[in-house]
Order: sequence, then C-alpha cells, then structure tokens
Amino acid sequence: MRFAFKTANHLTSWGEILDVWKEADRIELFESGWLFDHFYPIGSGGDREPDPSEPCLEGWSMLAALAQATSRLRLGTLVTGIHYRHPAVLANMAATIDIISGGRLEIGIGAGWNKQESGAYGIELGGPRERSDRFEEACQVLIGLLSQPTTDFQGTYYRLTDARCEPKAIQRPHPPLTIGGSGEQRTLRTVARYAQHWNFVAGTPEEFARKRDVLHGHCQDVGRDTAEIMLSAHVWLHSDQEIGRTVDEVAAFADVGLDMAIIYLRPPLNPAVLTPLAEALAPLR
Repeated sequence: MRFAFKTANHLTSWGEILDVWKEADRIELFESGWLFDHFYPIGSGGDREPDPSEPCLEGWSMLAALAQATSRLRLGTLVTGIHYRHPAVLANMAATIDIISGGRLEIGIGAGWNKQESGAYGIELGGPRERSDRFEEACQVLIGLLSQPTTDFQGTYYRLTDARCEPKAIQRPHPPLTIGGSGEQRTLRTVARYAQHWNFVAGTPEEFARKRDVLHGHCQDVGRDTAEIMLSAHVWLHSDQEIGRTVDEVAAFADVGLDMAIIYLRPPLNPAVLTPLAEALAPLR
C-alpha cells in the first residue's frame, strides 16, 4: 500500500495549506499531495451543505506555489473538471508546473460535475453524454500537445491546427494522467484508454472492487495492460481523534487490492496530525 494526502481548498487559508504541505514533504510515507479544483466550496468538512459565500482558493495557482515550497512530493489536482479550461491552455499550465516542480506533476482530470459553479460562471457543463464526449476529446488534445511537436485535431468540441506546447514538460512522454470518476460505460473506458492512474472518488471497498473489475474489462477490450494503471481511493480523516478509524478503512481497501490510499484532510487543517497519522499507517505499507 502506498500513501498520499489531500487538502481541501475551502474553509482554510493559504498559510494553513502551506504549513501542511511543508510538513508532509518531510514525511517519507506520503509520496504525493493533492488539491481539488473548484471555485466554490464543495463541502464544509461536516454534515452541513457548503455555502458559496465561504472561501475557496484556486487549485492550479496553489500547485505552482507548492511546487516551489516542496522538494519531494509529487503533486496534482483531484480532479480538474475539463470544461473549466480549454485543454490547450491546461496543457501549457501542466508543462510549466512540471518544469517548476522538477518533474513532479500529476495531471488530475475529470469530465466535470458541479452545476452550481458552472452555472454561476456561465461555463457550459452539458449533459452526461456531452461531458463524456468532450472529456475524451480533451484527453487526446492534452496527450498530443504534451508529447508531440505539433498537434492537429478536429473534434466536436476542440479543433487544433499545427498547435504547439513549448517547452515540453520534464516527464516524457507526458506527466501521468490521473482520471477521477466511476462511470462504468464511459469514464472507466476513458481511463483504460488514456490514464496512468485511476482515482475512485467515494464509496466502500466492495464498490471499489466492482468498479476495478469493470475497468479491467475495458482494459482487456482496448488491449491495455491493467498493471499500467495505478488504483487509488480517497479515505477521509474525519478528525485528529479518529486516526484509528481511518487506518481501519485503509486496511479494508488494502484487502481488495487498492494501490494507494489518499488521506483527505478536512479543515481545520493541522500539520501536527501528519506524524501520528503516518506512524499509524506505516504497518500497512
């Protein structure tokens, strides 16, 4: 079992996030750190509904800063809704942050889901089929721009002509693509075709195992080696006093073949929890 952590962008401050990431960078057990990519809060860390008037920091801006504030951790977003940024813009952002970080970026992407912020900003989200079609095109655009000298692409949603992304990222052929989502017919098939890492967003170990089997079926259909795709899941740390509960949940996922547990740290963020958390998780490594 491998381990990572995730900090929420909402109901916190830049200073609190920075303190947690700097501390985690010193703890060898945690191999990567993650943010989400939303503009409105998506949860309060408790049971109440999120309030759009509450603070929520922008993820990719913080990734660039965290790339300079850390030296070891891999870093990414879980995940960027692809409709928020044209994939050509995102490719240039990703290449730049990979360079800034010395080759530590993971490109976390998904088809998008948040109707509230999309509607507020006038960003077209679309229905499930449109989201899936657009997402598959975006994966092709990202891979092309990050791995080829020039890219030509004619799709329904994106059209590129002799398009360039220079300088290229350090990681070749491109930084790993992490896809989050569990849609069995489209999302998991897109994972099988393009991703190096699949993130199971939420659910039980039994649900994860069933979705994994669906993913492996898609891999067989498209001729992909399942060993090429790392499997991760969010496991929430509900409070500093519930480390044992989190460890038990991680162990249950380990029993059904999870590769990486991403421990989601809810606000208020406290870097002091990381050392006892790492010590409790270490026996599962």
